[in-house]
Amino acid sequence: MVIWIGFLILVFILLALDLGVFNKTPHSITAREAMGWTGLWVTLSLIFSIFVFFAYQNNWVPNADKLSGQAAVLKYLTGYLVEQSLSMDNIFVIAMIFAYFKVPRQYQHRVLFWGILGALFFRGVMIGLGVVLIKRFGWLTYVFGVFLLYSAYKMWTTHEGVHPNKNPVINWVKRFFPVIKNFEGEHFFVRRRHILAATPLFIALLVVETTDIMFAFDSIPAIFAITTDPFLVFTSNIFAILGLRSLYFVLASIIDKFRYLQHALVFILAYVGVKMLLVHHVEIPEWLSLAVIALSLGVGVLASVRGKTWQEKKAEKEEGAQPEENESLPSSGSPPQMGKSKIRAGS
Repeated sequence: MVIWIGFLILVFILLALDLGVFNKTPHSITAREAMGWTGLWVTLSLIFSIFVFFAYQNNWVPNADKLSGQAAVLKYLTGYLVEQSLSMDNIFVIAMIFAYFKVPRQYQHRVLFWGILGALFFRGVMIGLGVVLIKRFGWLTYVFGVFLLYSAYKMWTTHEGVHPNKNPVINWVKRFFPVIKNFEGEHFFVRRRHILAATPLFIALLVVETTDIMFAFDSIPAIFAITTDPFLVFTSNIFAILGLRSLYFVLASIIDKFRYLQHALVFILAYVGVKMLLVHHVEIPEWLSLAVIALSLGVGVLASVRGKTWQEKKAEKEEGAQPEENESLPSSGSPPQMGKSKIRAGS
């Protein structure tokens, strides 16, 4: 219990330093600053794996599965990578939400910060319930496995966007608070004629929070395929969430260029779904799961970069060949037609 309390205190200290010291003044997060923060969170996550090794090697935490320090570290890192990879899709959705509500860039960090606090609570509850249910009803692993395969299928076949205006939470909030149309700095609430009113920033926060809960229904069962140890599940989840904010500012503007990354996420979901279905029949080593997940992400990113380069070269060749095609046309009274690129340039 002392370890759990110590971990929570550490998280709150890090969050307090983040918002209260380093980001006390609202400002637009640059890509360079976001990359620095992302590197810091990844480094802290890796350093924590050293603590995980000694905690399980010396039985500092309850160890019902009798994990060695090395096995615990592998499960922690695999779970962290699963959560981090699945959060890529979450980043794209958050970007859509911010665009829909037209949240100024200097206030986006504040929304994500308070969203993290909500995620700490809700994910803690979901992890606790999930661990208890799986320990008590072993057959639930098959249910989660099928659910993950269904989630992978939906991610593969569905291309619908998020519709914040259809979020029932917004209508629920409007029953209790009037909502003003304009932002009031970084405030979530303001007073208008002695009436407490919500700002669009607060509505955006609620939509981000409820969206994270929906994504948690995929990511938490996914990590249960790796381990059901509550400490490993919770800590890997939290470190992935802590790095999500800075990762958002790094990837939000370029995530749409990684066209094959979603295919990698689909494969990862399907893999952990199958792993969960086979958990009582086939023992898949954690190093293999870690390698498969890392390789899937690497292939998705590499395919996206190579695919983009190939498309750019193809477009350059077509553009370079276009004048020759125009010169070969027979002269007539009508002027030659222009290429598509030139039409776009003139429009």
